[in-house]
Amino acid sequence: VQLQASGGGLVQPGGSLRLSCAASGSIFSINDMGWYRQAPGNQRELVATVNKIGSTNYADSVKGRFTISRDTAKNMVYLQMNSMKPEDTAVYYCTAVLPLTPPIRGTYRYWGQGTLVTVSS
Repeated sequence: VQLQASGGGLVQPGGSLRLSCAASGSIFSINDMGWYRQAPGNQRELVATVNKIGSTNYADSVKGRFTISRDTAKNMVYLQMNSMKPEDTAVYYCTAVLPLTPPIRGTYRYWGQGTLVTVSS
């Protein structure tokens, strides 16, 4: 399974960006999809997740500004980022949790390669 993220770049404070991530490969189903980010010198942190029925979860720091969505048929996840702040600057990683192949029970989290988002004037 491969995750390919796109949409990062430079944006001014108060601006918007939309990240996209496509999952490909041997996929029967995907449980959760989401985004994490890692700023220089910081640990990787959760930004937002969405499960297979559309329930979402956001970090407090992005609530009301970021919106995660998912196209289950296309195995894609999106992150609309509005009212962006300099502290949103980070490498953003797409992630997907897939069930393991039966009879093995459990799940496995896949990571994309990351896309850099810079918020600066």
